Amino acid sequence: MMYLFVLGRNPELSVAEIVSYIEKEGNSVKMHSKNRNSVLVEVEKPLKKNIIKDLGGTISIGEIIISGNPEEIITSLERKEIYKGACNKFNYVIWNFCNEDFYWKISDYLKKRFRKEGLKATEKKLAGVISLQSGEKVPNLSSSLVGEEYFLFSGEENESPLYFGRIKERCDYEEIEKRDMGKPVRREMLSISPRLAKIMINLSMVKKNETLLDPFCGIGVILNEALIQGITVIGIDRDEEAINGARKNLEWSNFSKNNYKLINGDSSKIKNLKADVIVTEPDFGEALRKIPSKEKAEKMILGFENIIIKVLNNLKEGISGRIVFTSPLIKTFNGRISCNSDKISKRTGLRVIGGFPLQEFRKKQLVGREIFVLEK
Repeated sequence: MMYLFVLGRNPELSVAEIVSYIEKEGNSVKMHSKNRNSVLVEVEKPLKKNIIKDLGGTISIGEIIISGNPEEIITSLERKEIYKGACNKFNYVIWNFCNEDFYWKISDYLKKRFRKEGLKATEKKLAGVISLQSGEKVPNLSSSLVGEEYFLFSGEENESPLYFGRIKERCDYEEIEKRDMGKPVRREMLSISPRLAKIMINLSMVKKNETLLDPFCGIGVILNEALIQGITVIGIDRDEEAINGARKNLEWSNFSKNNYKLINGDSSKIKNLKADVIVTEPDFGEALRKIPSKEKAEKMILGFENIIIKVLNNLKEGISGRIVFTSPLIKTFNGRISCNSDKISKRTGLRVIGGFPLQEFRKKQLVGREIFVLEK
């Protein structure tokens, strides 16, 4: 089975999340091929429906209908039903991840096909824009008044085979924002986003009914997203006000108290905790209002390294699976400064998973993130 994932602003991180999610669900990724902010994934078994709600870095998911060169696709489509809607008049878009010649051939065919079938179908352009972490701007859907979404995909070299398919699932950003904004306690400047929380949870490969530990839980954003997926959680924070905020948020979300435990304490000292994974965003230190000197940034990084190493060494024996955490990525006049992954690995005895850490930041952001994934 083959699927197309339209990715968010950090494609590299999104691909890592998708692969981890599929594999932790007991499926296997046979191959994947990326083109701009999309990735074609071949899996051993069909994906479950509505997995889009569990993914943080995916805009939409589509299923392949046919592949080949443009002429082969057109010939095959003549024998297939393309539009399954009930309305005679509708708008549609084509997500284009191939060269323009391929796109125009298929676009022209669809227009003629719909006209021949007596359908009043209008192709709309992807008028929205996403700015990727690389700085590249790519098209995005800007209107909900679209009846069908198709896609075209070819590899990065834009060579055959060409894949044509239909978008089946789309992320409901309005629902996520409504849920996040409605929480009784929010710390906009300090809290991780639900999107990134989902990504990190999936990178940990934690499964339903397993236990996730967040040793710097704050007001519980990661805990909340994990509980939605049926994961049991333990949250620790030395800030009593933050723990109280987390409790209010989890109660507001109506989670069973049997599925979460909150502890006001120091994660570098609490003993005898057991969990399957750790997923956390530690305190990055001082909130910066201007670009720091190289020396100040290095001092902040050193302080963070000492804290995370101490916490991981205290908790690691009780963890059976992966450890996922963010670390500061500080902008200076000499470039961005980050943690020393070799140092963290050596001093904790934990192995950094290949391909990590991955950066997650916005262009003007003074303190971005690096995402670490470690295991014993």
